[in-house]
Amino acid sequence: MNKPGQQQVFNIGSTESFNEIALQVFQYQASNNAVYQKFISGLGVDPAQVQSVEKIPFLPVELFKSHKIIIGNAEDEVVFTSSGTTGMITSSHHVTDVSWYVQSFRKAFDLFYGDIKNYTVLALLPSYLERKGSSLIYMAQDLIMESTNPASGFFLYNHQELNEMLLQQKAAQKPTLLIGVTFALLDFVEGYRVDFPELIVMETGGMKGRRKEIIREELHQTLCDGFGVNAIHSEYGMTELLSQAYSKGDGVFNCPPWMQIITRDTNDPFTLVGENKTGGVNIIDLANINSCSFIATQDLGKVYADGSFEVLGRFDNSDIRGCNLLIA
Repeated sequence: MNKPGQQQVFNIGSTESFNEIALQVFQYQASNNAVYQKFISGLGVDPAQVQSVEKIPFLPVELFKSHKIIIGNAEDEVVFTSSGTTGMITSSHHVTDVSWYVQSFRKAFDLFYGDIKNYTVLALLPSYLERKGSSLIYMAQDLIMESTNPASGFFLYNHQELNEMLLQQKAAQKPTLLIGVTFALLDFVEGYRVDFPELIVMETGGMKGRRKEIIREELHQTLCDGFGVNAIHSEYGMTELLSQAYSKGDGVFNCPPWMQIITRDTNDPFTLVGENKTGGVNIIDLANINSCSFIATQDLGKVYADGSFEVLGRFDNSDIRGCNLLIA
């Protein structure tokens, strides 16, 4: 089975074409990804008998911590690594063609927010800047460059400078995106108040051990008050993926057309649950074509009739049942 090209994946326009390409990608990865192939075999699944998206096995995301999840023996172009506290085993995502990632985040941003060249892009991502291998930094750096605005850039802990930049952009009435890790945005609003209603504040999640976790409603209200905005936007992505979903408020996310969320039963990972029911989050990311496009995450979520979804929490001690490779 030949793999679909970028033209096919990034121009998906219907449920039917998504399902068709997803099955093509599954057959390609089942034949050419050794780890995924072993996982499928261990389940006793014959790939030739998988005729619907609902029957595709989802690879537990934990395997990115212990295995190289890649098509064939291709050379890495870049390796993205997850963040974690000291002593934690982190995930590695071996990317053989980073142009798939670039196409994915550029097209998704354009779909949800319009032309990046219209924006000043400010990135408050200290914990990510302080380590190597962050896919979020890779994306933010590209968006900053693509914005072509000399005011765009990264901020570490220089909150006064960021405050001055926000005030400048407000005065200039320039559309501005502030993308930040959660704890850093909270740190900023503890020291500064910005009344900038037009600002897009996008939190990327994660206290990274820096702060006590708080519920989303409390977090977003604190940030809304601090920046003077009506809603907090969010980005849902992970090291093991090459696509992101976006929320423009209330924690409800939407996927680009080449990405889809499906929920599974929390006690039986091979049984899917319907709309409006809480389950484990499975992700189809067709941009992740040279790795694995079908990933069972450790997140709990709920999918709605229009395909939007919420993330409600995480599994406790979440080794996902039924995976013989987890002890390999």
